[in-house]
Amino acid sequence: MANRARDWFAQAEYDLKHAVDARNAGSHEWSCFAAQQAAEKAVKALHLHRGQEAWGHVVARLIEELPGEYPAELVDAAKVLDNYYAPTRYPNGHPDGAPFEHYGPLQSEGALNHAGQIIAFVRAEMAK
Repeated sequence: MANRARDWFAQAEYDLKHAVDARNAGSHEWSCFAAQQAAEKAVKALHLHRGQEAWGHVVARLIEELPGEYPAELVDAAKVLDNYYAPTRYPNGHPDGAPFEHYGPLQSEGALNHAGQIIAFVRAEMAK
């Protein structure tokens, strides 16, 4: 079976571009979700690159399950992104209001920065 690490990483980069586009369009909830997806797919790409499978959607756990060393701040960045997996999409993710009412530029900028850090780490590791 072919190693699909490059495909997963390419999709991660594409998702990050979508996150930027969503932020620029004022869709901050979608920007946050796309940033989370970008980070998740990037870390899964690194798992595949290293010959192992990874399951689940918790980016912090996916990072912690990587063999070898990783910067501790990546786990903290991932924990922020993990909060954007479901509540950015579902109205019952917050006590009241639609998801788009709960996210703004502060959240989307942070999400983009965190996802960018994780993708940069994965890119460097896959280049080794």
